[in-house]
Amino acid sequence: MNTIECMEVFVEVAKGLSFSKAAERLGTSRSAITKKIAWLEAEFETQLLNRNTKRVSLTESGAVLLQNADLLAHAVKNLKDLVRSPVQRPSGRIRVGSPPSFGAVHLAPAVQAFLQTYPEVQVSLLIDDGRGDLIAENMDLSLRIAPRLRNSNQIAYKIAMVPQLLVATRQYLDAHGRPRRPKDLEQHNCLIHQLKAATGHWQFTGADGELHSVHVRGDFNANLGEAILRLAKGHHGISMHPSYMVDEDIRNGSLEVLLPDYRCEALDIYAIVQSKRYQPFKVRLFVDHLRGWFQAQDWSREAGRSSQARR
Repeated sequence: MNTIECMEVFVEVAKGLSFSKAAERLGTSRSAITKKIAWLEAEFETQLLNRNTKRVSLTESGAVLLQNADLLAHAVKNLKDLVRSPVQRPSGRIRVGSPPSFGAVHLAPAVQAFLQTYPEVQVSLLIDDGRGDLIAENMDLSLRIAPRLRNSNQIAYKIAMVPQLLVATRQYLDAHGRPRRPKDLEQHNCLIHQLKAATGHWQFTGADGELHSVHVRGDFNANLGEAILRLAKGHHGISMHPSYMVDEDIRNGSLEVLLPDYRCEALDIYAIVQSKRYQPFKVRLFVDHLRGWFQAQDWSREAGRSSQARR
């Protein structure tokens, strides 16, 4: 057997501590995985994994091998990609995590365009609310949409910036009044996104460049923007959303833009990857494609048009 290939199999088993999951990810049988692990243990003359019918765990030797085999496996894969890239189109599967609505509405068209350009690549799109573990869930990359990354140790590529808009329905505003300045929001029912405003503060920049931070409160919060938007459209309160989520509602009059003279805190879209150094060629291509795709959307211009339309 091939030592490098068996070490790659070992890494998959060791990460998930499961022969069955490794077989599924690698598209092979559990028995084939077992044979390669057994061959590798014979090659190194030591037991690498403890296993029984219920669980798999690393031995001390297995932990040492994992620490080094992971780097070697990525290095070999990266070298293959570099050697093949000038003469061979990228191929294989890319596993991508994304917030659900963004993935369905905005990421899916970008993926379709990528697959049309590189038909030998397959993409698996997975729901990720920003708290997933890329390695444990075997994702190549995940998109995160936030004012800033919570974990500064993450390996991230900024691919776009998205403005946010403060919105409510005319029915809510007629019943509760229209805020004229950020501080007025303290008297309103504000619908808060738990991940994008974890501390309950909304930030605005005035025309003079002054920063305004307001501690807002309300009777509903969620980590799902669609749920917050649904309540806002149901006349229940004021909410803040990326412009791409509310542009259509603003254009058709379902929602009004509030505080047009103040700019809401923008969101950045990041592509989080497992490794900057050992990044597969197809993943690098995909990240570059997303950067070009989303920067071409020009959400800032659309947000400006929406705000002007509601003044």
